[in-house]
Amino acid sequence: MARAAALITGASSGIGAELAKLCAADGYAPVLVARHTEALFRLSAELAARFGVNSRVLAADLAEPAAPQAVFDALEGETPAILINNAGFGWRGAFREADFAAQSGMIEVNVGALAHLTRLFLPGMCARASGRILNVASTAAFVPGPYMAVYYATKAFVFSFSLAVAEELKGSGVTMTVLCPGPTRTSFGAVAGLANSKLFQGPAMDAAEVARIGYQAMRAGKTEVIAGARNRWMMWGTRFAPRGILTRVTARLNSPV
Repeated sequence: MARAAALITGASSGIGAELAKLCAADGYAPVLVARHTEALFRLSAELAARFGVNSRVLAADLAEPAAPQAVFDALEGETPAILINNAGFGWRGAFREADFAAQSGMIEVNVGALAHLTRLFLPGMCARASGRILNVASTAAFVPGPYMAVYYATKAFVFSFSLAVAEELKGSGVTMTVLCPGPTRTSFGAVAGLANSKLFQGPAMDAAEVARIGYQAMRAGKTEVIAGARNRWMMWGTRFAPRGILTRVTARLNSPV
């Protein structure tokens, strides 16, 4: 009997790779999507050795608007049991100095590809009356983010979008979960230029722990989960602090040490 598929974007490293391992451990056949083909094949070999599952590797640059359709077409009509929209990246700097082509690519990966892949696979899940979708947002979704204005805004979209669609899906047999990690020990900080920021000089969670929290919430059909008790308390506090103060605090956290 063929294993049900679990499609994971941004699977080449960090939280995405850890989520792929959790899917494989549960007996799913991972479909690994990212730009870095060599890293995907290394992960595929690891999953085969550790869990005895065969993975499919799909090299795709989700900054390209046509990429989600290409990923969908590669599955040849198969609807995965699990869709994990994990791919995303950030950039630090004043928006007025930003290369807008890079910012546009960030919007395409963090927002466009996530929404497009969800739209492509959701009808099949609903027709089957079963499926799990996990969208990876961030604690950045809860506050404005000076010096990372576009990144924070994309994660606010992911959070709001996920809650709205989750409500639409009630009673359908399909669930949508949004995972909001805080600072996590992955390559994200270095790629975004945050390695020397106050934000990443503080406590950071392990990618495997963040993935486990998100995966368990998804399997339980929860709508949202913030990874880590410290992050949950901090985000609870944002409900009461004036928006201006939150914005200034975030500006300081995103500044160099």
